[in-house]
Amino acid sequence: MSEHPDEKIVAEYHDLMNDLARKLDYMFNKGLKRCERETGFVLLVFPFGDAASGRINYISNGDRSNVVTALKEIIARFEGQAEMSGRA
Repeated sequence: MSEHPDEKIVAEYHDLMNDLARKLDYMFNKGLKRCERETGFVLLVFPFGDAASGRINYISNGDRSNVVTALKEIIARFEGQAEMSGRA
């Protein structure tokens, strides 16, 4: 894969991720206009076992700055917890 990690969603995931994002946004925000939305989300898609590529595709209904804040919060939460096993 020759794409830079900051480039657009890889072609094989593009349509599916956009479709999921539209559906998730509708489910969480019931068709509210962008400025009226109350719930944000981020969908991350990455290949298992290929961490070296650094390629994580994401789509969100929020602005990049909101996504960065949300990701920092979840990383801090994850790093503050003891290693866990099993399923959520």
